[in-house]
Amino acid sequence: MMRLTDLGVIKSIFEKYDFNFSKGLGQNFLINPTVCPKIAEMGNAKKGFGVIEVGTGIGVLTAELASRADKVVAVEIDKRLMPVLDETLADFDNVKILNQDILETDLNKLIETEFEGLEVAFCANLPYYITSPVIMSVLESRADIKTLTVMVQKEAGDRLCAKVGTRECGAVTVAVNYYGEARKLFDVSRGSFVPSPKVDSCVIQIETKQKYNLTDEQEKMFFRIVKAGFSQRRKTFTNPLSQVLGIPKAEIGDILEQTGLKRTARIEEIEMDKLIELAKIFSSI
Repeated sequence: MMRLTDLGVIKSIFEKYDFNFSKGLGQNFLINPTVCPKIAEMGNAKKGFGVIEVGTGIGVLTAELASRADKVVAVEIDKRLMPVLDETLADFDNVKILNQDILETDLNKLIETEFEGLEVAFCANLPYYITSPVIMSVLESRADIKTLTVMVQKEAGDRLCAKVGTRECGAVTVAVNYYGEARKLFDVSRGSFVPSPKVDSCVIQIETKQKYNLTDEQEKMFFRIVKAGFSQRRKTFTNPLSQVLGIPKAEIGDILEQTGLKRTARIEEIEMDKLIELAKIFSSI
């Protein structure tokens, strides 16, 4: 297996294929040899599992996944990397590369087509600018994926793993908690990449779980009030709710009190179970 984290190997590959980093695609390549084996080991790359990978780079993580899992389907948007991957992953017969955009990929169809008889995990070293869209796209697809193990900007990772009902949480925190449970696995320093980004990273894992049995209408209301609340997170929750739902603030205040909340509560102070309860109430009005 090629030493794909060796800077000399990386440079020789880039020279051979006349490859340059794409700032537009947020490309940073791993040179720390300890990171990808840890992601693979902790990310359910093992016998009986197929793995969907997003953002292959030159195949560092792909190789580690393929050496452990039964099958890897890697989705890479940069067509310039296709001939590179043909060489760097030549030793593996259980890897399929799809040159397409993960945000336009039908994950349910992919899993049905490629992973029959296997459990499925998702692993990715994502460009920072698409972290939240990709994670939410996977979760919202409700594809049968056991875990999402993702490298993200450290600040974003801290937010994703924050407790709902604290100042550190955001709308994406609440959304992730709706579909599963997130935890941080380990930190990754900026010096682990070339070119080195300006911030540190971390690896998080989301275990998908069906925790809340809401109707379609209740679910729509849940995300509607969460989006409204975090659009004005420093204001009391009654303000954005009144604007979005067309209900007088006094009436909303009464409902908050009925659920055990203060009339002056802000959304960042409200825990997950209370948000679920409010979604049920408001969807019935």
